Amino acid sequence: MTPDAAVERLQGVLAHLWMVRTFLKHADEIQDDEELLDVPRTLFDCIRAVEPAALRNDNKEYLHRLKGKLPKLRRAAELFQREFRRASAHTNFEMAALSLTASVRQIEEILAALPSSTT
Repeated sequence: MTPDAAVERLQGVLAHLWMVRTFLKHADEIQDDEELLDVPRTLFDCIRAVEPAALRNDNKEYLHRLKGKLPKLRRAAELFQREFRRASAHTNFEMAALSLTASVRQIEEILAALPSSTT
C-alpha cells in the first residue's frame, strides 16, 4: 500500500473515531468516571496529533505520528471494551466499544500494509 492510499484510508477511520469520541464526550453516563473519560480524551489527542501533517499533506509525518499514538489508542480501546458496562449496558455503549476496537484494528492493518521505511 502506498503512503497516499494509507493516509486516505486512515482519515476515514479517524473520522469514524471522531464520532465515537463525540458520543462518549457527551455521554452523561461517563462524566463522573475519570478512567472512562480518558477514552474520548485519548481519541482527541491522537486525531489532533496527525491533523497538522494532514493539512500539509505530509504523509510521512502523518504516518509516523499515528504509529507513535497507536499504543495509546490500543490501550483506550481495550479499557473501554473491558469497562463500558460500568457506565451503561445500553447498546449504544456496546456498539461504541465494538466500533473503537474495530477501528484500532483497521489502523493496525493499514499501518502493517506499509513498507517499513514509510513510518
